[in-house]
Amino acid sequence: MPATPATRPRVNPRRRPWATAAVAAALLLPLTSAALPDAGAAADDEAGAAAPATRQAAYAAAAEEYGVPESVLLGVSYLESRWDTHAGEPSTDAGFGPMHLTDAPTVLAEDHHGGTAEDPRGDTGRPLGDEEFGPALTTLYEAAELTGTDAETLRAKPGANIAGGAALLAAYQEDLGAPASADPADWYGAVAKYAGAAYEQDARTFADEVYATLRSGAARTTDDGHAVRLAADPSLAPRERWLGELGLPRLAGEDVECPERLGCEWIPATYRQTNPDNPGAYVNHDKANRPHDQKIEYIVVHDTEGRYPGVINMVQDPNRAASWQYTLRSSDGHIAQHIKHKDVAWQAGNWNINAESIGLEHEGFAKDQGTWYTEAMMRSSATLVRYLAAKYDIPLDRTHIIGHDNVPGTTTANIPGMHWDPGPYWDWEHYFTLLRAPLRSPGGFTKSMVLIKPDFEDNRPRFTGCSYEPGSDPREPCPLAPSSSVILHARPDADSPLLVDIGLHPDGRASDMHVSDIGSRASAGQRYVVADRRGDWVAIWYHGLKGWFHNPRGERVAEFTAGKIVTPKRGKESVPVYGRAYPEEAAYPPEIPYQPISPHPYEFKAGQAYSYGGTVPGEYYRAVTFDGSGPGDRTVVRGETKYHIVQIGHRIGFVKAEDVNVRWVF
Repeated sequence: MPATPATRPRVNPRRRPWATAAVAAALLLPLTSAALPDAGAAADDEAGAAAPATRQAAYAAAAEEYGVPESVLLGVSYLESRWDTHAGEPSTDAGFGPMHLTDAPTVLAEDHHGGTAEDPRGDTGRPLGDEEFGPALTTLYEAAELTGTDAETLRAKPGANIAGGAALLAAYQEDLGAPASADPADWYGAVAKYAGAAYEQDARTFADEVYATLRSGAARTTDDGHAVRLAADPSLAPRERWLGELGLPRLAGEDVECPERLGCEWIPATYRQTNPDNPGAYVNHDKANRPHDQKIEYIVVHDTEGRYPGVINMVQDPNRAASWQYTLRSSDGHIAQHIKHKDVAWQAGNWNINAESIGLEHEGFAKDQGTWYTEAMMRSSATLVRYLAAKYDIPLDRTHIIGHDNVPGTTTANIPGMHWDPGPYWDWEHYFTLLRAPLRSPGGFTKSMVLIKPDFEDNRPRFTGCSYEPGSDPREPCPLAPSSSVILHARPDADSPLLVDIGLHPDGRASDMHVSDIGSRASAGQRYVVADRRGDWVAIWYHGLKGWFHNPRGERVAEFTAGKIVTPKRGKESVPVYGRAYPEEAAYPPEIPYQPISPHPYEFKAGQAYSYGGTVPGEYYRAVTFDGSGPGDRTVVRGETKYHIVQIGHRIGFVKAEDVNVRWVF
């Protein structure tokens, strides 16, 4: 924690003439449990002044007290937290509360690309060869100086937190020399500064998203039960000239492959020969010629398991055998690109997926529901993914926009060591809404398929093992938190065991509720074929087993839907499922060793069916030397074999097209 709270001298609240002493007193009080909408009358402070009775009233009171237009305060808060409190827990950038007041020294780092069995390159054909925090990450202390409220209260109490954000906006407006106006159009510069961005493009992107929200309006119920609404103002046109008063430098942007409106910088990943006598010893990616030689099929969503500065150092580490195309920062959605689209990053633990994908690392922690992902980062990510999907004709669905946890192991032996980020707390439904491809069922008359779609806020499975403390009990329950995951049982009974994922648990034990155990859970946006129904319970085919989940009317976690399904061809008792789509042996030229494929242990028997996710060619990209000097190096081997992508479990899998039929169910 910093030795001194902030460098700015404390100033008085920017009261307007109509502000009352009661309102001022209320702003410095926390919203207590009595402030919840269903809790009756508001609590009184020691002086007898009533605190705001609702979250909406807290925004109104803070806006009035500090002379900030209420819509601006609501818009900034929405971009930071979507008005949620996250139970007082910090974001990845140590931002607390609805206004994301930052206290960076509370955030701990952990190495995401180390400490597990996964080989980030995912190619069995080639063996592996103290920070200071600036003002943008310590705004909570500046807010404490401005409001006179202690840091702990600002972290824990939503009402005080909102007042702290309003005080910051008012101070930023004053610093710019901008008018203390009631017109939201005059606050563009202060809004841009609130992002804490180092570059003009990032500040502009944040402000533009805030003003887009002001124009469209928003309404939702917060994670602690408050209904908040921002009325739409479709004709609002901000006065953007105030952005120039911030004096922020511009990113040159010549080398980056990003949408023009986003702030992106080029920070190249290391490409280095680690042994001068061995061209096969190098890090940390491969040169290629995509999409000319190979189509880019997937975008892989990761989280960093560490803070942005350390992750940037990691991708530049000359001894680190891991890389990815982009890193996104939590605080403002800033993007760093490390590898060109044409080249292959070592990111997903599956060489077949690596060769056909682009990887995005998001600053965050998979098992810490407290270090929530900011709306600013989610929106930057969605803008980038829309750009990539349009450029490379990638479908916006959950078999092409996948988490690292959806990537299959290349072989049975690799399955247990695969990563499971971005984890059960990533909001896939909201992410796809931002992608402008909302998770919707096309309907139909059949009830043969389901689209997994739990209500994120209300769906709170009791996971275990979330602590990062060394020696912590893996059975310790995690705090209840919103989740995209639906838990599957062996029988239509909530007390029955979970499923046995024989690939993840070769010893045959059932999966459990440990936050990392993905062997018996489905995720928002995934589609499965219905195997059975009993009352309000639905079973889906999952790794050759029936996985049951409770789906009562009014509290459904899945919608019945139409779609394409894959079934074994007539006469086949079972169909092999693979973790990579490689060509047949006859396709390999003499100079390139045949890369065998072996089936996963999951059974896909006659009478079962799985959701169809598209067809891909059997391909293998040969890249085993630093300079491309190896026999057949930097060559794509393409065969006659075609594969269909199937949602076999939590991860996707591949089946040979010649083994199965594909048909629609309506």
